[in-house]
Amino acid sequence: MSFTTILIVLVLLIVVYVVGVYNGLVVLRTRIQEAFSNIDVQLKRRADLIPNLVETVKGYAKHEKEVFLNVTKARTSLMSAKSLPEKAEANNQLTTALKSLFAVAEAYPDLKASSNFQELQQELEDTEDKVAYSRQFYNSNVLDYNAKIQMFPSSILANMFGFKSYEFFQTANEDREKVTVKF
Repeated sequence: MSFTTILIVLVLLIVVYVVGVYNGLVVLRTRIQEAFSNIDVQLKRRADLIPNLVETVKGYAKHEKEVFLNVTKARTSLMSAKSLPEKAEANNQLTTALKSLFAVAEAYPDLKASSNFQELQQELEDTEDKVAYSRQFYNSNVLDYNAKIQMFPSSILANMFGFKSYEFFQTANEDREKVTVKF
């Protein structure tokens, strides 16, 4: 083999490697965008359930205006949030507001026994599970992508092509606290 042939083969191998790493980073970035979209879908589903839940509770607890206002305000914040930190903060506000709403529901045994309320509560619980799974899926993809853009030698190519790290979707500190069950 001549020197020129070796040089051409070497250049081709480098080009194939660069294209492979670049395409791999694009795939990982696209997975993150898809995962973020899935979170959005589940948060929207959650937000769409809230008015039905509020209306059901309102029928039983007419004097609990502040709770309903807080839930409505938190839902509006979630619907208008654009960035990841805004969505995470709005999600945390809505979670807190829903805890207050369910505390109100505890005070009304007829409401707790209502099949409509129970169905809405079950649907909301299912949605919460889907939101948690979507966050986990998103964070897993962010982990893979962030690791790839930081590992050598792909970090060199990631910097050359402007690939930036993504933030993890995190919950509020109160959601991480240990739950105490008392009888």
